[in-house]
Amino acid sequence: MARAMLEYTKTILNKVSFDTTLFCREVQKAVQRLLPYEIEELKIFINSLIQQNPELNQCLIYLKP
Repeated sequence: MARAMLEYTKTILNKVSFDTTLFCREVQKAVQRLLPYEIEELKIFINSLIQQNPELNQCLIYLKP
């Protein structure tokens, strides 16, 4: 079930990547819901989205280093 949540989160983030505010809000929700190893996978996914949309870079503050 947890894996499904990660895939669902990726889908949502992909759909809201046009709006930085929405994207940041969804990243915050994801960090609260996902397991630590899933958050690491999510960081990789978000970094690939940032390559396409550099303005999403400000949402990295919600992902702990």
